Amino acid sequence: MTTTVTAPGAPGAPAPAVRRRPGGGALRQYLTALRTPRGAFGAGLLLALVAVALLAPVLFPGGYDDQSGDSLAGASAAHWMGTDELGRDILARTIYGLRTDLSLILAAVPVSAVIGTLMGLTGVVSRLLGAAMQRALDIILGFPGLVLGMSVVLVLGTGWLSLFVAVLISGLPGFGRLSRAGLQVEQEREYVLAAKVLGVRKRTVLVRHVLPNIMDPIVVGAAVYMVVAIFIVSGLSIVGLGIKPPVPSLGAMLNVGARYIEVHPAYVLGPGLVLLLLALAFTLLSNALNKAVLRK
Repeated sequence: MTTTVTAPGAPGAPAPAVRRRPGGGALRQYLTALRTPRGAFGAGLLLALVAVALLAPVLFPGGYDDQSGDSLAGASAAHWMGTDELGRDILARTIYGLRTDLSLILAAVPVSAVIGTLMGLTGVVSRLLGAAMQRALDIILGFPGLVLGMSVVLVLGTGWLSLFVAVLISGLPGFGRLSRAGLQVEQEREYVLAAKVLGVRKRTVLVRHVLPNIMDPIVVGAAVYMVVAIFIVSGLSIVGLGIKPPVPSLGAMLNVGARYIEVHPAYVLGPGLVLLLLALAFTLLSNALNKAVLRK
């Protein structure tokens, strides 16, 4: 985003106006990314998965915990992917598990992006506060995402909220560093220096001009972190630290299904395939955004 400052013409002239490129410029770049083959396929795949997850109560009115008399039954007209060890429909639980994982990822990642970005921008308020925030983010960065997530879950207990907090905290260093790096670059731009000379308030420059100019890397970073969040959530569920049963999640189904893989491969293949498609959708979207927005 390009921003220019109109210098005052003469003593007593009105305050200079800061002109920015129309706000639709960034939106057009994102739409351009979605028109590429990768972007279109990724967006279509993600929309299809979201639609299926939202329609889960309609597709399976009996819910995810409805039990039949047959346990570990094979595929049939009534149960397309068979049943689990308790006679529950595997396809229904897979779709509801997708719904659970999507709710976690789509809720936690944007919140992590907002908080992390604000933490990275605290240097504008005070250099000391900015340095303190960076040290805090460095401490978080020292823990691998899965290990940090396990620590959070062990403290808070298993459940949706614990996974939400784990994904949120794990993403803070990445967004904090992106925003801090962007701020340092923008602060040396001519329009910021000119604004300082003209007496424009720091908050005004930050909110109206600097922040819009550093949003592109943060948006791409959020798309990339979606993939990481998928594996954090599924990884914690696989080791038994995810959603509390009987609520399904894809990782938890993989954990239980691994015990019956020899007699019932669909128990693992179904959730595993959906998890792979979800990660693929976000990967393609992040690649398309990165190419269209950042690689100019």
